[in-house]
Amino acid sequence: MFIDYAQIEISAGKGGDGAVAFRREKYVPKGGPAGGNGGKGGDVLLISDSNLSTLLDFRYKKKYKAANGDPGGTSLKDGKNGQNIIIKVPVGTVIKDAETEEVVFDFVEANTQFIAARGGKGGRGNSNFATPTNQTPRYAEPGQPGEENKIILELKLIADIGLVGFPNAGKSTLISTISEAKPKIADYPFTTLEPNLGIVRYKDYQSFTVADIPGIIEGASEGKGLGLRFLRHIERTRILLFLIDITSENYQKEYNVLLKELTTYSPILAKKKRLVALSKADLVDDATTKKLSKKKLRNHDSQLMVFSSATKEGIIPLLDTLWKALNSNN
Repeated sequence: MFIDYAQIEISAGKGGDGAVAFRREKYVPKGGPAGGNGGKGGDVLLISDSNLSTLLDFRYKKKYKAANGDPGGTSLKDGKNGQNIIIKVPVGTVIKDAETEEVVFDFVEANTQFIAARGGKGGRGNSNFATPTNQTPRYAEPGQPGEENKIILELKLIADIGLVGFPNAGKSTLISTISEAKPKIADYPFTTLEPNLGIVRYKDYQSFTVADIPGIIEGASEGKGLGLRFLRHIERTRILLFLIDITSENYQKEYNVLLKELTTYSPILAKKKRLVALSKADLVDDATTKKLSKKKLRNHDSQLMVFSSATKEGIIPLLDTLWKALNSNN
């Protein structure tokens, strides 16, 4: 099951209390202070793991707590530090403060570590407070509490190409044709209910990744349909590939609606490189296909690409164009 959102509570460990103790040595009836320091509380660490692809584990466990530090001992023995707790998250996870929704960390690479809550400092034992005028202090510091936070985990897929289109535009069929991904495909709206990520093998030893999200409808940026929930998954993509059904009555209108929803949702998406392709070319004749392949849309510089996932017509030129765009500096 693909889960891309979770809210959890994390608590770092409390620092151990400092000790009040005195030396008890033979022939030294009034020994000096010998209380040790308390150990530091454990931290809560988040680490990105490339083997994870969902936040499913956080659906069943919502609270995480690191160990407390041990109190100080006698004979100047310090308490042990509390054990850290390590929480693994998928690459692409964004950490937000649950109250302000401010982004506090972004895991864009594997094996990255972030301290989400710091353990409390251990208290000092009475041996630290001896002075010429008070050689036998009978007090010590308590350990400090660890940090406690409520955080939001949001997973954003990291891909080279992000597929964008209305429901039934052919996105899932395309990703199943050019990669090993096997999304659910059917002839009704919102067949895709969760993002899919596919690896496209290009020519000999090259490859790139493609992300498919549920179809966007007008008003998606305001929460209509499923778009708002999944639009964040294409924020990290390098290029957006708009797919429009070749049987659509108005290509320009569909493109404008899709572009408006993306730019309204995020300024980041507004700056992405965009390509446009017409899917389901097998539903029109060859003459229409050739005519459409020379057509351009307003607010878009490149010519339309035309392809059919069913017959594989235009698939190779499509992949060539995507690969060239990914390796272009423009």
